[in-house]
Amino acid sequence: MIERYTLPEMGSVWEPRNRFQKMLDVEIYACECMAEMGKIPREAFEEIKTKAGFDIKRIEEIEAVTRHDVIAFLTAVGEEVGDASKYIHMGMTSSDVLDTALSSQMKEAAELLLARLRKLRDVLADKAVKYKDTLMVGRTHGIHAEPITFGLKMALWTMEVDRSIERLIKAKEIISVGKISGAVGTFANIDPRIEEHVCRRMGLKPALISTQIVQRDRHAEFLTTLAIIGSSLDKFATEIRSLQRTDILEVEEPFSKGQKGSSAMPHKKNPITVERVAGLSRVLRGNALASLENVALWHERDITHSSVERVILPDSCIVLDYMLHLFIKVMEDLNVYVENMRANMDRTLGLVFSQRVMLALVDKGILRETAYEMVQRNALNAWHTKTDFEYLILQDKEIMSYLSNEEVDRLFDYDYHTRHIDYIFERAGLD
Repeated sequence: MIERYTLPEMGSVWEPRNRFQKMLDVEIYACECMAEMGKIPREAFEEIKTKAGFDIKRIEEIEAVTRHDVIAFLTAVGEEVGDASKYIHMGMTSSDVLDTALSSQMKEAAELLLARLRKLRDVLADKAVKYKDTLMVGRTHGIHAEPITFGLKMALWTMEVDRSIERLIKAKEIISVGKISGAVGTFANIDPRIEEHVCRRMGLKPALISTQIVQRDRHAEFLTTLAIIGSSLDKFATEIRSLQRTDILEVEEPFSKGQKGSSAMPHKKNPITVERVAGLSRVLRGNALASLENVALWHERDITHSSVERVILPDSCIVLDYMLHLFIKVMEDLNVYVENMRANMDRTLGLVFSQRVMLALVDKGILRETAYEMVQRNALNAWHTKTDFEYLILQDKEIMSYLSNEEVDRLFDYDYHTRHIDYIFERAGLD
């Protein structure tokens, strides 16, 4: 059964209260360092630390007049603190606060996404081991190719999720930087030690060089990483959609009691969940493109990126979190129809062994092109007449002048195609 997405963690990362709290943390940590350096009175810092707070409605009221979110925030905080508020934001610019707080939000979001990815990885790895030896036909161009196992397909997905985890860890590191360097990044009115202190307290690293902002190639890397992860989920979901088709039906997403597939056709069990996953991946790719547009700003900054990020950052994190939530549930409760996998493989009447027959003829000294033609004429005949391919090979006098009946029998052995599966699993660390 697919559970509703009711988990609050990712949404709370992007709520105004969390954003303003992180902005307040930046301001308090800056004051803390200034007090330690003797730049502001210690008693003033203690008063700021004790009294500093905010009321979101009050911030909104002030912003309606000032049309400047950080000034509105600082004014609301100042009303809570009183006279000591004159030491808040000393030597700082708005983006010192906004970008450092935003980086903290993105790091927090990345950690939640990593937890989801690791859960998905575990589910896929379990499926890989469980179905390691479950035969199914491999398909290229949508056409039957040669035998694989369903576990091998799951192992492939597991390795792809491993790469997604690696990418997101790197993207989290790339975005986990702050800056408290002033209006154009020169520290003209603020000591660099304050930046180091604030970033350390926020769990970030100082950007080695900044302008008025943290550079947006970092944010673009984060969002393109989310888009790649989403595209992998799209790939997995599309495979399930294809394998759930009525004429294939090798796997099927969960269908809960009381669920309806169609308002018109009571028999329908549509793959709506994986279709939702596939569809939402397009949002992530679109948002990633917008993040790339944000990299090029005028001089030391403009704000063309700001309005865009207020949409694409929370939306991408929440969308991917939701997609992972959905897909984990699909994979946990996936219906796997082993009998259909074998039946579908047998539908092509042994044609999956065509390459094996061709290579056996090559081993007998026949030119590859000649062997290909000899095998292909029988393969096409099998297609057209619905005749067993092995039977046709045994009736082909030219082929049988090179091969014995026993040799042909050995060529039509599924174990030949799966004899290296254990090696692949061992190499992938899934043994």
